[in-house]
Amino acid sequence: MNIDLSNKTALVTGASQGIGEAAVRKLAEYGANVVLCARSEAAIQSIGDEIGAQALAVPCDVTRYTEVENAIKKACSHFGSLDILVNNAGTIEPIARLEDSDPEAWRGVVDVNQLGVYHCLRAAYWAMKSNSRTSEGGGVIINISSGAATSALEGWSHYCATKAAVLSLTRCAHNEWNGQGIHVVGLSPGTVATDMQTAIKQSGVNPVSELDWSQHISPEWVAEAIAWLTSDAGRKYDGGDFSLKTEEGLRAVGLI
Repeated sequence: MNIDLSNKTALVTGASQGIGEAAVRKLAEYGANVVLCARSEAAIQSIGDEIGAQALAVPCDVTRYTEVENAIKKACSHFGSLDILVNNAGTIEPIARLEDSDPEAWRGVVDVNQLGVYHCLRAAYWAMKSNSRTSEGGGVIINISSGAATSALEGWSHYCATKAAVLSLTRCAHNEWNGQGIHVVGLSPGTVATDMQTAIKQSGVNPVSELDWSQHISPEWVAEAIAWLTSDAGRKYDGGDFSLKTEEGLRAVGLI
């Protein structure tokens, strides 16, 4: 792909593993400065050290607004701007039918998957609105979504509900901010070979747990899609979810 992210800064949540780790490595490969955010300080520091001077590791719990705000302030002070935000932090555990679910654990998923995205959107707005790298401010926000946003899957009530909320947040943010040059788009990658799929497999609940590991795409493919969505080609999908589960989507990104 002809993508040049030189002199741009991307902040990725959930950057300690899986899609988040693949995303920071790929965005850095395309020239971006990258800010790694996760609760696992040692993990993001190790990844950041491997990437080098264009990486900054900032421990951050997305369920706490002050920590999100602090991470974005550090991104701007260290690299000069915030141009790209990847809302990737998310969880699906514990998987359980509604009647067996633990209310506190269910709320914990809401705090990460839904409240965390809201926190990042709100904090990023002010940084992107005053972005001095463009004449009018602006940036690109990519919310990691899921087919679960529009599905009802056994044992996944927390995940389906929160991903539906993320899709709604994508639509709302696009509606409110698109005229200010802040582009908000969702990415629905399908099933990805990460630790989350290991947990799903072990649960034995619903047909997704029965999928063979070979049927999941690699986090690197998702990272390519994230990089592609930062480009002008991705703007036609603003305000909704771009899907990697279709041949059209895979061809657009250049994966087939």
